[in-house]
Amino acid sequence: MKKTIFNALKVILPLGLGIYLVWFFYSSLSEQDKLDIAVSFKSANYNWITFSLFFGLLSHLSRAYRWNYTLEPLGYKTKFWNNFFAVMIGYLVNLAVPRLGELTRCGVSARYEKIPFNKLLGTVIAERVADFIILILITISVVIIQFDIIKGLVFEILNKLTDAVSGLALYGLVGVFGLLTLAAIYFLLLNKKQNPIIEKIKVIVIGLYEGVASIFKMKKKWQFLGHTIFIWLMYLLMFYLCFFSLPETKDVPIGGILTAFVMGGFTIVLTNGGIGAYPLAIQAVLLLYGVDRNTGAAFGWIVWTAQTLMLLIFGAISFFLMPIYNKQFADVKA
Repeated sequence: MKKTIFNALKVILPLGLGIYLVWFFYSSLSEQDKLDIAVSFKSANYNWITFSLFFGLLSHLSRAYRWNYTLEPLGYKTKFWNNFFAVMIGYLVNLAVPRLGELTRCGVSARYEKIPFNKLLGTVIAERVADFIILILITISVVIIQFDIIKGLVFEILNKLTDAVSGLALYGLVGVFGLLTLAAIYFLLLNKKQNPIIEKIKVIVIGLYEGVASIFKMKKKWQFLGHTIFIWLMYLLMFYLCFFSLPETKDVPIGGILTAFVMGGFTIVLTNGGIGAYPLAIQAVLLLYGVDRNTGAAFGWIVWTAQTLMLLIFGAISFFLMPIYNKQFADVKA
């Protein structure tokens, strides 16, 4: 019962936040605001939006190819299309439940490639660590370069975070985490009693560790790094090209584009695929660079809608094709 409630909350809370932000945005608009946004939607050049999605697709293809670099040190080599289908299915699931997509990606790959789930999850965590480092580097660069322009927005976000989490609560969380870590070390490493549950947990933890450690053992580190950089360059290029879709956004400086890219990226963690939060974040950033609030909001919704539709379409296609693709190989072996 508790597990069912917890799983339901994982879906309801982020989705509810997203729906609330959509309602908040819409309810705050005047009739003139709604008219201005509608005009922006009608005047947008969707050829640029469509063209940008090509580079988004390249990033997903590269992510699928990169996965084998972390699997090879573990002695596994998967089919490229299985990797791609699993990646896109993961993105599709993330639109419904944030972070569940990574588990789903590993689950479908484990089913068709016959690789232990925990090892697959370890490699995905390793990938996410690499991606997070790139995102943090971009974020730090943006804050340093654009600080004079965005400092008001940065301080506003920091103040809200400070209000949301008191120092006492933060210390409490750190203390609980420390105690849990010590307990885990004791039961996994120091406790010699043969408990079947503990043994199962050990197997899972070891598999995760091996997956994460694979990033340090891979022979093709530079290729892995090259693909990681390529993935993020494609993300940036996809976002950059969208700015040419509206006359009011085509002259936004590169600093503003990078700032909007970072802010938009972080909102995806808060709600399902960034619903509600993504356009608001883009609007807030573009206001700093002289773009009208309604035009900025319209731009955010156009970009979010296009990228979400791409994930929905390719995710659904992957869901349909993956069993068919693997059935062909099963028939050949038979």
